[in-house]
Amino acid sequence: TDLRPLDILSEVVPAGRLARGMRVFQVQGVRGFQLAASRPRALGFPASRLFIHCDRFPEEFSIIVTLRVLSVPAKRNEYVFTLMAEESPSVLVGLRYAPDKLHFLFWSQERAGGWQTRVTFPNVSLSDNQWHTLVLAVSGQSFSLTVDCSVPKDVVVETPFPASLSVKRASFYLGNRRRRKGVFTGLLRQLVLLPGADATPRICTAMNFKVATLSVPPVLQDLPAKPGSNEVLKYPYETDTKVTLGSRPPCTKQEKAQFWFNASRRGLYLCNGSAWISMLEVKQRLDYVEEYQNLVTNSETMGVEVFTIPKVGLFAATANRYTPPGSAIYKWTDGKFVPYQNIPTYQAQSWKYFTIGKKIFLAVANFEQNDRGQEFSVIYKWSRRKEKFITYQRITTHSARDWEAFVIEGEAFLAVVNHREGNNHNIDSVIYRWNPRTGLFETNQTIPTSGAYDWEFFTIGPYSFLAVANTFNGTSTKIYSHIYIWLSGSFQLFQSILTFGAADWEVFRIGDRVFLAVANSHSYDSGMPAPSNFYAINSSIYELNITAQMFVKFQDLLTYSALDWEFFSVGDDSFLVVANSFDGFTFSVNSIIYRWQGYEGFVAAHHLPTVGCRDWEAFHTAEGSYLLYSSAKEPLSKVLKLKTT
Repeated sequence: TDLRPLDILSEVVPAGRLARGMRVFQVQGVRGFQLAASRPRALGFPASRLFIHCDRFPEEFSIIVTLRVLSVPAKRNEYVFTLMAEESPSVLVGLRYAPDKLHFLFWSQERAGGWQTRVTFPNVSLSDNQWHTLVLAVSGQSFSLTVDCSVPKDVVVETPFPASLSVKRASFYLGNRRRRKGVFTGLLRQLVLLPGADATPRICTAMNFKVATLSVPPVLQDLPAKPGSNEVLKYPYETDTKVTLGSRPPCTKQEKAQFWFNASRRGLYLCNGSAWISMLEVKQRLDYVEEYQNLVTNSETMGVEVFTIPKVGLFAATANRYTPPGSAIYKWTDGKFVPYQNIPTYQAQSWKYFTIGKKIFLAVANFEQNDRGQEFSVIYKWSRRKEKFITYQRITTHSARDWEAFVIEGEAFLAVVNHREGNNHNIDSVIYRWNPRTGLFETNQTIPTSGAYDWEFFTIGPYSFLAVANTFNGTSTKIYSHIYIWLSGSFQLFQSILTFGAADWEVFRIGDRVFLAVANSHSYDSGMPAPSNFYAINSSIYELNITAQMFVKFQDLLTYSALDWEFFSVGDDSFLVVANSFDGFTFSVNSIIYRWQGYEGFVAAHHLPTVGCRDWEAFHTAEGSYLLYSSAKEPLSKVLKLKTT
């Protein structure tokens, strides 16, 4: 045999024409056939359509089945398929399901007059209204059943599967044994015979084992989310459509084709298997901003990171100045952030949340040495058992300001910004590569930086970029910050932009346009006369010019020792909020939300009183949209709610 999969299910629907008594039904985003008991013979076809060159059933083979079983009454048996000779009521080969059991049947010609052998796999519970994929591997006296790629169930029987089972004048029957009694009442998606091999290694590579596929009829395969303007749906099918209310539910293949109604936004959404697509929505507009929560922090907060741990909740990590008590993690509970975990840090500057596969990490950038004179930043890993972050890896850093996590060509990287070593600001920052064999980050590349504050990673088409915000070279803040491009396995210089104490880069997109905003913190040069105000300077927004293949200045905005930009959207509107920290006289300075006005660029829309504002984070919950700002001058951060119309 050439190990070609023989698709039994597709033979029943040649060219997509459904036999009488078949319907396509969609459940949990997956399609399958529902079979009617009225015409069992209509659900059959001659075995010669599969066995073209040989009329013998293979001696070694696998049968792959994807099905959804309904509740089966006690003492009832349902047939998944049978192979029967035309002149005999005996089952040559068959698969039968009973409550908590699966039976494989075959006819042995080696006994006088023939004999039906039944191989039973006990404790096979499929009646949970979920999809399951079964792989039955047969070789001689050995029979192995794998359910959803779990541990195989092995059975050895006295009677081996026949070495030469004739299928001459025999037919396959789908979901029955040529009678109305025992017809399969669930849904069938896949039924494949693979001669000569155990199909388990070929099946158990998918992310979703329960619907892993080797061969599925075209009529059951996914259709485009939206047909073309001149197309109609080729195959009619039914679905157990339901509408979920309340907070945003998960959207995976299990929820595909289900609806969610968001009452707070008055929107109806359809799950396409990975994301909720707006079907009907009242577009919101930002009306005003109101104070929502005063978040008392352990000490002044240099940075904040908001993130969601799947199936656990929404969190905020604050990078606090003093130890003790260190930095804190807060959990969103009953509409507010409440203390969740304290972590020892040493003048922490920022946090970075990232994942690698199923592993969840949180990295802190420590600016100072610990009590033993050691200077390192720490990567913490989420423990699902303890439901908290535990120390995973320490990395030597030098007055670290920021971490950036990113993936290039399937490999995970982590870049640290080293601000200074002693009084030397011109030092290397480091890019680390994840080693899946050791489970650790290892040095991959060093890049010279000058008093750097921030990394920003972004992609444009197939290209990956990393921008560094250089702040101070020892004598001046008027220095070049750099954008690097990934080429031939490393980052290489792409463009240099003159900045003034750059503290942050923020990349964002509006439509097809790509922008890069820099937060300039102050203008100082030891060799030049002092300006009237070091801190009242322009921060700039650059736009990618595809023709020139570089970023060109788009707009200047007057800022006051700007330390951060945050881009966010409300409805169809785009916004930028700046963290103004000091105007030369006071730390009580308005930070400003700018609204995108198209041809006018960004226009000031809302003035927000802040004190030593260091960082902004935008986040959303089922109840609405929020901004969180951290203060580097008082142990109090604030959550602001965006009120919309």
